[in-house]
Formats: sequence, structure tokens, C-alpha cells
Amino acid sequence: MLASAAQPPLTVKQPHLLQSSLSISNTLIHMEVIAAKPTRPRNRRPRLFFPSTRFQCLNLKSRSSRQFLTRVSDSDGGGAADATPQQFKPSTDTKEIKSTSLGDGYVGLFIRMLGLDNDSLDREQAIVALWKYSLGGKKYVEAIMQFPGCINLIVNLLRSESSSACEAAAGLLRSISLVNLYRDVVAQSGAIEEITGLLNRPSLEPEVKEQAICTLWNLSVDEKFRGKIANGDVLPLLVKSVDDEDVKVKEAAGGVLANLSLSHFSHSIMVEAGVIPKLAKLLRTDVEGSKVIRKEARNALLELCKDEYYRILVVEEGLVPVPIIGSAAYKSFRPGLYSWPSLPDGMEIEQTYKTPSRFGASELLLGLHVDEKNANIEEAKMNAIVGRTQQQFLARIGAIELEDDKKQSELTTGKQLTLLPWTDGVARLVLILGLEDESAIARAAEAIADASINEHIRIAFREAGAVNLLVQLLDSKNNAIVLAAVRALERLSVSNVVCQLIEDEGVRDPLVNLLKQPQMSDILMEKALDILARISDPNKEMKSKFYDGRNGSKKGSDAARGPYGSAEITGDIANMSMSKTNTSKNVLDSGVIARLVETLKTPTPSLQTKATSILDFYAVIDPSMDTIISADIESGLDVVFQQKILEDTESEVYNQQPEKYALEVEEAGHAISAASRLFTKLLDSKKFCQKIDSAHFTKLLSDILKSNIPLHNKDWVAACLVKLGSLSGPRLDFEDPINMEVTLHETIPRLMEQLNTSFFLEEKEAAVVELNRIISEGVVDSTRAIASQGGIFPLVELIEQGSERAVEACLAILYNLSMDSENHSAIIAAGAVPVLKRIVLSQRPQWNRALHLLRTLPT
Repeated sequence: MLASAAQPPLTVKQPHLLQSSLSISNTLIHMEVIAAKPTRPRNRRPRLFFPSTRFQCLNLKSRSSRQFLTRVSDSDGGGAADATPQQFKPSTDTKEIKSTSLGDGYVGLFIRMLGLDNDSLDREQAIVALWKYSLGGKKYVEAIMQFPGCINLIVNLLRSESSSACEAAAGLLRSISLVNLYRDVVAQSGAIEEITGLLNRPSLEPEVKEQAICTLWNLSVDEKFRGKIANGDVLPLLVKSVDDEDVKVKEAAGGVLANLSLSHFSHSIMVEAGVIPKLAKLLRTDVEGSKVIRKEARNALLELCKDEYYRILVVEEGLVPVPIIGSAAYKSFRPGLYSWPSLPDGMEIEQTYKTPSRFGASELLLGLHVDEKNANIEEAKMNAIVGRTQQQFLARIGAIELEDDKKQSELTTGKQLTLLPWTDGVARLVLILGLEDESAIARAAEAIADASINEHIRIAFREAGAVNLLVQLLDSKNNAIVLAAVRALERLSVSNVVCQLIEDEGVRDPLVNLLKQPQMSDILMEKALDILARISDPNKEMKSKFYDGRNGSKKGSDAARGPYGSAEITGDIANMSMSKTNTSKNVLDSGVIARLVETLKTPTPSLQTKATSILDFYAVIDPSMDTIISADIESGLDVVFQQKILEDTESEVYNQQPEKYALEVEEAGHAISAASRLFTKLLDSKKFCQKIDSAHFTKLLSDILKSNIPLHNKDWVAACLVKLGSLSGPRLDFEDPINMEVTLHETIPRLMEQLNTSFFLEEKEAAVVELNRIISEGVVDSTRAIASQGGIFPLVELIEQGSERAVEACLAILYNLSMDSENHSAIIAAGAVPVLKRIVLSQRPQWNRALHLLRTLPT
């Protein structure tokens, strides 16, 4: 179903060359177009723009005042209605244009007057008359289009220097493009290119802009023309028009962008053109705008939000996608009736004055009198209070989503969304979490997960009280709600501050119960392990100390003093954690340990990493390590150390998708590093050492050390391998093959990376001194390892920059490298010869060693 468009009315004035022969010099066209009320489609479809149902004639001689016409509105009171052109008919209470008076007699005449050989004024008056005539509806457009080639003459007038002619030509194209049959003809006639040139003019009247952009609005209904509009030079002009001072131009530009967003291929082009900040600005509460442009901006952004990355950009601009659940769902809302107020996150305000006032003024006036020296209420808390108050008020009076009551039948199965500013959106989502509609709760939790993209909004959800409600939802019997709640908590737990509150709210027990379930989806297990791993992170406390944001605890004296005493906010998270934090005993029961060990045996490195991190944490803080050892932990570690991706170097992924292969190797490296750290700690137990096959694990770790996992993942592998080797008894450092392998495959590569990438001269010098020590102690193949790592060039470079100690070490290493003639060309290519000659000629302390090195080189 397509919408029709009526144009602003104009007076038809006879061409000055034909005034003596024509008797219609004072003829005025006055008609009324009535749009039948359309049925709204289930999914949002492209919309056509059309103005008011009633228009009056204007005098062409006087264009000083512009008549703004309202659209045929839908039930929302604004915007374009969805209707077919056939639904438009002349009004019965106005004069109907007779085909014998104008349609048959003068349409052909006006078409002929558009010819290029006619006078410009005649062409202008002819196009104006035809534009006016086309406003009658589809049959009048058909009367014009029966003349072959008329479209080309109309498009040609877009180049006219007369604003009246350009406006009429664009308006006529707008009327013609409303009819499905002729939309292809308009696009193929070069109208889009001509409109682009028209809009590029430096000074263009708003009336012309409106008609031209509305033509594009009609053409963008068809997907085959959207690509031409999006890929052309007109898109930047449309984005710029969103900021136009004229409201009609802004609405038309927003309509085109909304239609373009319906095609996925245009999303990246629109985002690169900067459409998201422009449209998001129109939806903020501090920006005024018409209802039509706000609606079109919302529709366009909602289409872009279907892409995960573009949704992040929309949220960054201060908007939150919120599910539309229907006003009926809010009827279950029951506001809490508290005798004393509290903040949205559950923090209570201390009541210091116990004697009640006669009229309850102590409660009513609480917070109106604030001592600025003692009060320190963060912006996030203030926004949470304001948002909760506004949304609860709308829910109480039944005004939430009231305009969508007509869509209730669709909302039961659809996934409609709207966009709200941060303050309102966060409060609305938290409000939905407390309703009875299970599908609405699940959708709200999913929306919280999608919106939690930065620290600011995570703190906003914490202050709004989302954490407590989400933790409670983990006990739900609805699997969709549980999965959505776990996903939301996992995204919120990225913040160290919110993660601490999640732990304080008692999330451990519900997560442990989930892990004990025999049938558990992989996605649910992954998210649950994510939360437990972050809670169990041994570095969490250190991170919180260096975190530069608010730590959530009480700073100073967050007090608000009323007329009858002081009221202090007592929500210190540290105090809450003393009472709410669960002990680790509930986590370390045999059922959970067994489930974690089984997780280690899965082929998914990410799950292996998280399960290993949890076991690693509790193996340290729990004195009963026997619980973990008795769960056959060595079998799980054995699976982690045998990553398939490291063995299959001839796979299709390795040869055809190197980026994917590198990513998989990195994930395997994280899992191996975490398992090596746990294995190292378990080696402190004699019982564990007696159970394992030392030779088997030594072979596995040695192979991993030689593999191509990232170098930083080999740290714990090397440490574990050294500790495992020491269990067989003391040996000399480099007679031990394990130590030799660690040196060649971990120590030397790490020192070479430090030499090549460090920005600090002291670190480079320390690496060179350590490399010289390793070579001097006679490690076999150490010089070959240095040369293969590309160490010759940075060594020569450091000779000119380093201290005397570093120069001595560099010369010693290069001398050892020169013993192999294969390294001579590389040493010379690095520019060592002139550097060594300068040292010899300047009689520096190292001149003797430099001279010996020069003699070994073929110079």
C-alpha cells in the first residue's frame, strides 16, 4: 500500500502569448483530495509523503508568503498515511475539474508549451498549470503521462533559473512518482541526477528543496532506486538537510533517510555519511522538533540498530533501544508504598529525626533543603531518581505507550522497539523488569544487555536498581528469562564497580545452581562462567584500586538535611558486602567442581579458559585442594594442553583463512596459559604429583612451548615446565633439557621482543645484558635463536645509543654471531662496519673487541 501526495495549490495563469485566444485567463483550480483511512501494515514499510487534503489557490504574482500545508495524518496526528492513489478522490462539496474543460482541451497544449523552443515564461506558466492539474489524483496524472516524452521536458525544467519553474517541475515529478506505474519512468529519465544538481545550488528556496526532496522520498519507496540515491552525491545533501531551518525540508529529508534505512546495503553508507549523530540529536529531550521528523528519525535509527555495531553507535549518542510491550502490560505495575524514601538502587536514607511531624512534612520535604558542604549526590543517582519518577508517574496514570494501543494485536508476536534518551530508557527498562509479563521481562533484560556498551550506562543501570532485579530473575523457571538475565549481568559485570555489586547481591548461589543442571545450553554456560570468572578474578581488587571512576562506595558524607534533622544516605557497598557476600564453600562442592572439570574437556577454548580461571581462584583460597584433585582434574588439563588447532597446521583454515586461524590460535593460547597456571599451583600438592604422569605432561608442555601460540601465553607454560622438571631432582641449569628448551623458546624470544619493541633505552640494555649472559653460559643454539629472531639490526643500532655496559654486551653477542659465516651478510647490511671503525678510531674502551669483530667480517 503506497501513500498518495497532494501538492500546494497554485493559480493557473494563461500564457501571455495566448491570452487573446484563450478564455481561461482567470480560471482557478480549486479541489479537495480526501484520503481514505488506511490499514497499517504489520511491518514498517516505505512511506510516501503528501500534504493536506484541502488547499486553496495562490496568486503566482505574489510569492512573498508561503502556505504551509498539513499532511493527511494518521491516528497519531502527524506523518504520512499509508494509502493507495486510488483512494484519493475530489471532494463532493467543491467544484470538480471536468475532463472536457481542461483535461481534454488544455493538457496537450500545456505539454507542447514545455518544449525547449518556447519562451521561458510560457514554459514556466505551463509547468505550473500542469503541476496544479496533477494534484487532482491518479487519473489527472495519467492524463499528463499519456503524452510521450513529457517526463524529459519536465526534468529539463529542473535546470531553470526560475525558482517557480523548478518548484513546479519538482512538484509535478513528486505527483507522478506517487503512481507505481510511472515511478520507473521518473527515475530512468535522470530525475535523481537533476535533483542532485538542483540541491547543490548555493542559494535555493525552501519551497524548491521541499518538492525536490519529496520526489526522492517517493522514489525511495522502491528498493531498486535506494541504491542509486544512497551511492550518489545526494546522500550528503540529505544528511545536511536534516539541520535545515525549514521544518518541511527536515521532514522530507528524514523521510528519505528512513526509507533508505530499510535496505541493509545502505546502512554502512549512511553511517559513514554521519547520519546517526544527526538523527539522534532530533530525539533528545533538549531538542525541539516536529512529530513527523522525530518519527522518521526514530524509524531510521531503529533499522540501523538491527546491526550490532551500529546499535553501539546509536547508544553512544545517548539513546537506548527499549521494547514496546503495550500499555496493557503496565497495568500490573504496583508502586512501592514506603514509609521512608529510598534511592532507585535500593540505598535507604537514614532517618535521624524520629518524631513524626504533624502533617508528614519531614517525609514530604526531605531533600528540598540540602547542605552543599555535606551533600554529594552523583549525576548518575540524580538521573536515576528523575527517570524513575517520570516512568512511574506515566505508569500510574496509564500513559506509557498509550499511542500504541491500536497495535496490541501485533505487539503480542512482534519485536517492536522504540528509542528513548538514556535517563528515560534506563528507567523504563528497569520498570519493565518488575512487571508480570514474562515475555516483556525477557525482552527488557535483552535490551539491557544490548545497551550496556560503556561504563557510563553500566553505572546508570546500577544506580537505577537493575542489578538486584536481574539477580532475582535467575531463580525464574522461564528459560528465556534466565538466559536474558544472565546475559545482561554478564555485560554489566564488565565494569569492576558493577561486578562488585553483582557479587554483593548474592549472584553466586543462582549461578552455581545453574551449573548443576544436567541440560544447559552452551551460551548459558558461557555467560554464567563469564560472571563467575570475573567475580573470582584475583586481580579484581587491584583493578578496583586503580579504577579512575566512582567506586560505588560512600565518599564523604552523602547527606541531605531536611527541616527536622539530617538524612544520610547509607549505601556503602563495603558494608553491604559484609552481609550479602556468599562464602566460597557453596561454590566448591563436588557437583560444581565436576561440572567445571567436564567443561575443561569441551573443545571450546573460551569455555576452557573461564572454567580454569574459576578453579584456579578457588584452589588458592580454599584450603581443601583435595576437592579439586579428587575430581580427576588432570584429565581435563590433558585435554586443554592438546589443542587441535596447534596440531592441524595443514587445515583449510590455516591455508585459506589466516586471520581466522590466528584468532583461534590466540584463543587456544589463553586456555593453555590459564591451565598452565592452575597446573603450576596444583604441583604444590604431593597427592597431585603422585597421580599425574610427569613425562606425559612434560612432553605436552614442551611441544606447546615450541608452538606458534602468542609469546605472552608461554610465560606460565615455561614456569610450569620448569617446576615440573624440578620434581625429578636438582640439575645444573643448562644441562637440563627442559631449561634449555625454555631458554630457546620462551626466554630468548621474550628478550628479543623487548629489544625490538620497547620505547625505553634501559629496558633494551637490560635485554641485551641478559642475552649476553645466556650466550656466555654456553646454551646450545642460542646464537642461532637470536639471529632467527632478527636480533642483528637492533644490536647494531643499540651500539650507537646505549651505555658502555650495553655496548660491551652488544659487541660480545655480535662476535659470537660472526663465528657463523651465514650471519656475515646480515651484520654488514645492518651497518656494523662503519660503527665498529668509529669505535676503533676513537679509542673507546671497547675498541679491542670491535677490532676483533672487524677482522672476522669479510671487509
